[in-house]
Parts: sequence; structure tokens; C-alpha cells
Amino acid sequence: MAAYVVGSRGSALARAQVRGYLRAVRERVPAAEFTRRVIVESGDRDRLTVMSRSAAGGSGFSSEQEAALARGEVDVVVHSLKDLPTANPPGLTLLPPPGREDVHDALCGATLASLRKGARVGTGAPRRAAQLRAVRPDLDVVPIRGNVPPRLRMLETHGLDAVVLAAAGLRRLGLEHAIGELLPLDRFPPSPGQGALGIQVRTDAASAPLRAVLATTADPAADAAVRAERSLLAALHGGCNVPVAAHATLLPTGTLTLSAQITSLDGTTQLTATRTTPTPTTTPESLGTTLATDLIAQGAHTILAAARADLGAG
Repeated sequence: MAAYVVGSRGSALARAQVRGYLRAVRERVPAAEFTRRVIVESGDRDRLTVMSRSAAGGSGFSSEQEAALARGEVDVVVHSLKDLPTANPPGLTLLPPPGREDVHDALCGATLASLRKGARVGTGAPRRAAQLRAVRPDLDVVPIRGNVPPRLRMLETHGLDAVVLAAAGLRRLGLEHAIGELLPLDRFPPSPGQGALGIQVRTDAASAPLRAVLATTADPAADAAVRAERSLLAALHGGCNVPVAAHATLLPTGTLTLSAQITSLDGTTQLTATRTTPTPTTTPESLGTTLATDLIAQGAHTILAAARADLGAG
């Protein structure tokens, strides 16, 4: 069997995600051989511009990896799915993810109820900042940058009372002990695709054997859920860093439920909607598009346009 090159970012989390994914592949196809290549993204070099670029629909955490994949320098890229734009570049596609980690956001350093009035809470995500302001407008939400371990250290180095991080990343890094509280999904739904890996490959005939190998890890339930969430985001013309939250679940009965939330950056306005549909009668993508239409009727475009303008000016 040919040896394939796996591309990813160089962070500790990216390395952990590749290790976990390749472990799952090798359990199913023991003869599969892989080497790994680190690709440095513009967002890793210049985090100050990532928020505004993402709000405009781009991503500072995937473009270099996608370019390397398209050029044939790597054969597959393992992303955090929530960091990926909703449209694939020509010649590239996403495979179904191999299951999904915990979708919750985690508050580290405290619980929400224990935070004093005016407590300083760090997050790098506009969605999380908006949700915090909606639930606790008394908090001082502080923008922070960096990978997971440096953000945790900011509890001490920056005098923060708490930081918000994805539970999935903490668990993949073996940092569950840092979780003070898993924030409830009814008030803090996640980013579309949060907790899932984005397995990106080429669509050319030469990549067919690799796609067959990687397809052995596919999880249909996780695939349906993230397809619904990402189609909603696409229909709203949202980037990966606007205050859009979505969470879908596929029940054993075949019923797919998708809930979504849009929050103004100051936390004063919040839109929510939910739809449930049987599959395969309705595709996950059509469910996401329909729910986006419900949110647009409530005024979603006004909130998102204001968010983009504020983030772009930041």
C-alpha cells in the first residue's frame, strides 16, 4: 500500500487530532502508511488579523493547508472542522468525520455562577463573547489569542478569572482537569462543526484508493449533523468567526434535529430557531437552508451585518 502524507497545522492540538485520526484509520486498515507534514497558516503567523478575515468569510487557519493539498504536496489534511470555510476549493472535498468529540464550550477557572460581578473572562471567539454578554452582561469579556495551553496559562499571566475553550480540544489534549463547567447547550450552543474533524482530500481519480481507506472511519450520524450545521452557516453567508451557533443531532430513529442561535456582539439581541425532520426524506443540507430562512425572517442578516462591520473595524 502506498504511503500517504497527512498535512495539518503544527499546534499541540493539531498533532493530537492527527494522531487520534490515524489511530482510527489503522484500526480498520492496519496496512495503511502515513507520514505527517506541518503546514504553517497565516493565522498562526498573524493572529491579529484572523478575526476580521474570518468575519468576511475567509479563514486564517485553513488556506495554506488547502493550497498544499491542491498542489499535491500532501494527500489529506486534518482540520478542526469549525475552522473551515463552508465552500471547498475546486478539486477538494470533505469526507464524513470519524465521529465527534464533545460539542460543549468549557469554562475554565470557574463556574458561571461563581464568577463575581465584573469578572474578567477571556475568549477569542465573537460567538462566545456575545453569548457570555447575553447571559452575564456584568462580565468583562477580554479578547485573547493563542493555542489552547497558552490560553489556559492566561488565567495566571493575564489575571483572568476564567477562559472559554472548546471542550473537544481540552479532551484531545488530556486537559479535562482544567474544565470548571461545561456551559449548557441551550444557552451556549457551539459553532457549526465544533468537536468534529474536517478530513479534506482531492477529488481526482488518483486519490480514490486513499478516499476508500479513509472512508472506513466515517460516522453517518456525525456526518449528517455537521452537514446540517454547515449548510445553515453557508446559507447565512457567515464565516467561521461570526456569532452564529448551531447544533444538530441524528437520533437512532432517523430524525434529524437542528437548533441555531444568532447573537448580537453586545449580547442584547438573540435569535433562536429549531427544526426537526426525518432523513433521508429531507437532506441535512436542506434542513440547514430551511432553518437559515427562518432566522433571516427574524432579522439575522441585520445582526450579522453589524457584527461583520464591528469585527472588520476591530
